Amino acid sequence: MWESIGHWFLDTTNQHIILGIFVAFGGGLIIGKWFLVKGDNNLDSGQLKRDEAFFKGIHHVISNDHDRAIEEFAKSVQLNSDTVETYVALGNLYRSKGDIDRAIRIRQSIILRPNIDKEIRLTAMLDLGLDYRKAGFMNRALSVFQDLIREDPANVKALNEIEKIYEETKDWEKAYLTRQKIARHEKGNHRHILAHHTVELGKEFQEKGDLKRAASLFKKAISVHKGCVDAYLHLGDLYFDKKEYKKAISTWKKVAAVAPRYTFLAYRRLEDSYSRIKNLKPVENFLKKCIQMYPDVFTYLALARYLYNKGDIENALEQTDNALALDPHFWEGRKLKGEILLASGMKEDALTAYRDLIVCLDLPYLKFQCYRCGFQANVLHWQCPQCKEWDTITMVDSVAGPEGRGCNRTNQIQKTQKA
Repeated sequence: MWESIGHWFLDTTNQHIILGIFVAFGGGLIIGKWFLVKGDNNLDSGQLKRDEAFFKGIHHVISNDHDRAIEEFAKSVQLNSDTVETYVALGNLYRSKGDIDRAIRIRQSIILRPNIDKEIRLTAMLDLGLDYRKAGFMNRALSVFQDLIREDPANVKALNEIEKIYEETKDWEKAYLTRQKIARHEKGNHRHILAHHTVELGKEFQEKGDLKRAASLFKKAISVHKGCVDAYLHLGDLYFDKKEYKKAISTWKKVAAVAPRYTFLAYRRLEDSYSRIKNLKPVENFLKKCIQMYPDVFTYLALARYLYNKGDIENALEQTDNALALDPHFWEGRKLKGEILLASGMKEDALTAYRDLIVCLDLPYLKFQCYRCGFQANVLHWQCPQCKEWDTITMVDSVAGPEGRGCNRTNQIQKTQKA
């Protein structure tokens, strides 16, 4: 029971609901104390009924019975329509149930009240913006949040909502400027988010053919955050498209230094570039160096494939075995091993490898997952599509969990090589 209540309180929507309730509860305590000071312990029946409805509403909220909570709170405000805080709680309950129209009407009525406390009014404005956003009225939501910021420039919650709207509408320049404002009022590392906004803006210029502007933005992103893998990948892609292969190679190699776990995103890119300059030997050296720094199944597989294409069957098989020693369920490693054995005439060994491969394919298929909200995806996202946080997507599998090395994480490499 207590665990379920704890999870309920962690939900953002429920936090908004309970905030209004506790404010109202505090107001009730003050009123009760005033009556005691006056020596009047006999509260009128109207107030008793209102308080009874209010506390029943709290009970139903904690029990996650929003319908009955709405019924009791509505009864409470009918008995005393001046209780603004209860209206706030009602509005949040309506939003949680998807009844956005009623939630919006309640917020608007609160904002229009004369002589209302400023903090309550600002809270109602924030909630109104959230209601508009949930209803899909992005322009109205943005307008409300901007009005709120004009009254309270340090309101980080409103700034965060403005940033999310700009991100969803792909207005990356304004998203960047908004994140700068957030950084002035909120402690923490904001550089990686600023870098991603810059990269996304650079991608737009790259798609339009303005390669000079795109390159400038990718370099700016790297200067803002040295660990921005996406910036290195796209800057290298830009050099590759311009046939500046040495610059592309130099740029992609830096991924291994700043974020070794994402080096696999550069392998195919590097191979393509080295093949264009007709010198694949550096690929082998680079892969061996990566294995020393950060040995994983992807690197062993890439080295095995390189050695196989080179005709070095014995060492190629050794590298597939190294990959499978890290993770016996790594199906792509078993697939390549079977191919090498079959091509080398070792049919019985190949049959064994493929038999093991079939067993591996029966395992649950997990790929990428957000460690904040649990969202799962088939390909790597730098921003979680569900919770909209940056750099929270990690590689997962059924054996090792987040950041593990696993069986079914290789199909998506083909998709993320040019992500």
